[in-house]
Amino acid sequence: MTAPRELLLAGVGTMGRPYLEAAARLGVRARALESAATWDNRPTALAERFYRVPVGHEESWAGAVAAAVAEGVPDGLIGFAEPQVVAAALAQQRHGLRGPSLHAAVVSRNKALQRALFGAHGVPQPEYLHVARLDDARDWMLQHLPVVVKPLSLSGSQGVELIRTPEEAGEVVARRGGEGQLLVETAVDGPEFSWEALVREGEVLFENVTAKETTPPPYFVELVHRCGHDLGPESAVQVRELTSGVLRALGMDTGLVHLEFRMSATGPVLMEVAVRTPGDYLPDAIGLTFGFDLYEAMVLLSVGLPLPALPERPVSHAATVFLTATPGTITAIAGLNEVRAHPAVVRVRPRKGVGDTVRPLTSSGRRLGHVLVDAGSPTEREDAVKFVRETLRFTVTPQVP
Repeated sequence: MTAPRELLLAGVGTMGRPYLEAAARLGVRARALESAATWDNRPTALAERFYRVPVGHEESWAGAVAAAVAEGVPDGLIGFAEPQVVAAALAQQRHGLRGPSLHAAVVSRNKALQRALFGAHGVPQPEYLHVARLDDARDWMLQHLPVVVKPLSLSGSQGVELIRTPEEAGEVVARRGGEGQLLVETAVDGPEFSWEALVREGEVLFENVTAKETTPPPYFVELVHRCGHDLGPESAVQVRELTSGVLRALGMDTGLVHLEFRMSATGPVLMEVAVRTPGDYLPDAIGLTFGFDLYEAMVLLSVGLPLPALPERPVSHAATVFLTATPGTITAIAGLNEVRAHPAVVRVRPRKGVGDTVRPLTSSGRRLGHVLVDAGSPTEREDAVKFVRETLRFTVTPQVP
């Protein structure tokens, strides 16, 4: 009798838990590494062993992954989120495990490396300047307005800011001059999308386009993800050329890719790429849209088991709607039961409650939760999104300065 395959999952939290649930359904044994911050809430029943990672930086994860692999090399290893990507890739390369490639992992973790690499390979992307401190970019910014300032390795729109005028340029230089290395890029006008793909040995097995709705400038925090977006024939060809060029430049081997782009007047322009599970519960919405379990597919891909035929077209229309409110203290929440009862609503998950503080919406981490909807048509999906926005309301008392 053949022994069951084993998966090692680096990073669990809330959004990584479905990997362990998928492994259990597939009969794949699992071990997992979890951070000290979420250790007490780890799903102990879903893994044969958990390893505690005391500090959240990448070096700590790398050491913990190496130690776990030294106890026994698994059949598959998944690095869930940004801090675990390089840690997993190091072990994958060392032990011949399936993964995106160490080159792809390292490049994905640094936006300046991405810009340099993709520029050398002719991938359409913004003009940019990489500086040790923002004051060094003052003249370049003034010559290229509007521009976007962004950190090299943060995610979730943290530190991403649009600068439109000379006055704003002077203010941001004064405010962010001590941050260290930053990228300054020409702002690209056009709607924002992401491309999610399952890749095996460089071959795209499955792909999805997500249309993004964001807050207005300057922060572009994502408010709605609509999966299974139809770009149309001409744009689809352009996006395929873009994504193929990115995969070749990365040296992408096996795993999940999450790539963000804007559709400009001249075609798609790359914003950034990650070789890990996309955030914002996108795998859940993608699975509903295409009628398959993306987590199960990724587990099978990682441990080397055969994959079922993967879908090519949407069978439904899912979206993730993020909850927001004006800054202040939450005094009441209305409409939760009504939203939960809506036939298109799959899940309602607020992150804040009465008495909690709402901070200005400058990054995705400051949103108040999400609602996952799934509908039979794009029109029904829009009706559900509108219903959620009009029905679920946070009453907020502004804080006195």
